[in-house]
Amino acid sequence: MQRIGHYLSALLLTLAGALVLAVGAPSAQAVADRDCGDFNTQAAAQEFFIDHGGPRNDPHRLDYDGDGVACESNPCPCSTAQGGGGQQPEPVKRQRAKVVRVIDGDTVKVKLIGGPRRTVRVLGIDTPEVFGGTECGGPAASRAAKKMLPVGTRVLLISDVSQDNKDRYGRILRYVVKGKLDVGRNQLNQGHARVYVFDKPFKRVDSYRAAQRKAQQADRGIWGSC
Repeated sequence: MQRIGHYLSALLLTLAGALVLAVGAPSAQAVADRDCGDFNTQAAAQEFFIDHGGPRNDPHRLDYDGDGVACESNPCPCSTAQGGGGQQPEPVKRQRAKVVRVIDGDTVKVKLIGGPRRTVRVLGIDTPEVFGGTECGGPAASRAAKKMLPVGTRVLLISDVSQDNKDRYGRILRYVVKGKLDVGRNQLNQGHARVYVFDKPFKRVDSYRAAQRKAQQADRGIWGSC
């Protein structure tokens, strides 16, 4: 009888220990939900975001606009790191948006569908300035952009994996497409822009250069008047 009692006591202790481990020890996956206010800097949020599956998986919803960068409103230090070696290259981003305002011939402000407002620098082109001193062709380039992109126009923004996601001013770098119309290429076709390559060629550079050559040969826009 005494041996049975010892056996039952040992069994109860074993069961109690297992219960403590099951209930008291949090699962490795049971991480408390986080939001951007939990991080002092954007860089800290980005590190957490990447460590927990970003950019392909974002269980804490830190990357609200889907551009691979978490908590962009947090103060710097800032980071756009996408993780170490072994990861697949970042996929092309395709974002639907509505035009809020055309700023000039190569810059437009949009409202992402289901997301915040963003300022977009059109990839691959440069138009004459209209701010800080008006350059020849600048007003015409702006008028052409406004004609193509009136307020409320729906556009598709497409990133280029060969280029940075943003420029030094925080503007996202995208091809802007309205229906089947490539806005940047159309500005080149009309002679309102020059091809602009920063650091390394973008994917559409050959077709953009061909559009520029045609405008030059026809003396359209800046090529005939500036």
